[in-house]
Amino acid sequence: MPNLRVLVVDDEATQRQLVGGALRKQGYTVVEAGSADEALAAVKDTFPEIALLDIMMPGRSGLELLAELKKINPDLQAVIVSAHADFERGLEAMKKGALDFLKKPVNLTELFAVVARAAERHWLLAEVRYFKEQAEEPFRDDAVVIVSPAMREVFSTVTRAADSDATVLIRGESGTGKELVARALHKASKRKDANFIAVNCAAIPETLLEAELFGAEKGAYTGATARRIGRFELASGGTLFLDEIGDVPASIQAKLLRALEHKAFERLGGTETITSDCRVVVATHQNLEEMVKQGKFREDLYYRLNVIQIVIPPLRDRTTDILPLVESFIKRQRRVRGKEIRGITTGAKDLLLSHSWPGNVRELLNAIERACVLTRGDVLDVSDFSLGLGTGSPPSAAAGTGSPLQTLAEVEKRQIERALQHHDWALAQTADSLGIHRNTLRQKMKEYGLEREG
Repeated sequence: MPNLRVLVVDDEATQRQLVGGALRKQGYTVVEAGSADEALAAVKDTFPEIALLDIMMPGRSGLELLAELKKINPDLQAVIVSAHADFERGLEAMKKGALDFLKKPVNLTELFAVVARAAERHWLLAEVRYFKEQAEEPFRDDAVVIVSPAMREVFSTVTRAADSDATVLIRGESGTGKELVARALHKASKRKDANFIAVNCAAIPETLLEAELFGAEKGAYTGATARRIGRFELASGGTLFLDEIGDVPASIQAKLLRALEHKAFERLGGTETITSDCRVVVATHQNLEEMVKQGKFREDLYYRLNVIQIVIPPLRDRTTDILPLVESFIKRQRRVRGKEIRGITTGAKDLLLSHSWPGNVRELLNAIERACVLTRGDVLDVSDFSLGLGTGSPPSAAAGTGSPLQTLAEVEKRQIERALQHHDWALAQTADSLGIHRNTLRQKMKEYGLEREG
């Protein structure tokens, strides 16, 4: 865990030095002040996370100082210290935002325990703020499906690379599940009980990305009203996942390289060197090699990131994963929405298998979620996917032909026509096999001009 600053305020120099010296031996950075005025001046330069405040001092008391410090930093973890300890003063201190109340002479064992609790609370608040700010990916909680040989190879690499601290570069098209693979790496590693922090570098403006990654001091930029803890600090001891690494601007790449090589950096607007022991995993859908040739991505950073490489194939190249993914997503919809969906018809399965899925796993998830919401029955059928399913084709499919794959309507028409022919145009049997009502079948036949010859 990176060092935390502790402000020790006491008008008695010997007491101040005793407490400050003991905390320094515990690894804390200590700032000492002999009065409220000295403390307020020190806060402007050091911005401590924890404060130990003597309650009885010349001029403003520790309680008055606490109120001023809370205005500057509402998250400050303050502990009141006094030789005149009583219940009423302790209660008043708690009401004004103090975490705890210690009596003089200070017992060092008790002091260390209280400061450690203050440090834990500081990091807890920082983590809560992070998770409130971070948008949840819709398929983050779904189980990873490993059926196709390609995905078995991916997770074989994950297993072998998990306990290493080497940087991992995950490559694949958008929507293939790069973050899921990164999370699997984290869960299989010795860091699994620590934080997994994800950052989408493409979603954060260049002017704010440096502060997001490395943190920022108060006043470092417009709107920076308090110290901001960066993602590198939050991920210390755990895993930091940087998605869309190819979108990191050149102005930040040098600082990122230093953070990777030395596990050290400075907050934006600060001079203190911060250390963070986090394992870094990055991902991109871009061609980094071409970006290096064009001068858009640092060559030294590329080699530093590309220690272990994992390539996730697009969904169109691993069709054996489609139906297991469908089953997984339907289970998720049952759990999340409480809607009983028993399964999916053969016709709908054929429809999903014939689609090119340019949006990969994310598109498939959206299609299943939409179908589960809109279906009137408890079994998904072709008609439940007739709206909203994309019809894009993979790049290789259109190459040299100038024509896209079949549209959804064309696929649906073909499936219905096949079913009609198979059942010798018996409407009841055909409708049952497709999992739709006979009236729906008649409507579709009219829409597509399907009539039995003769």
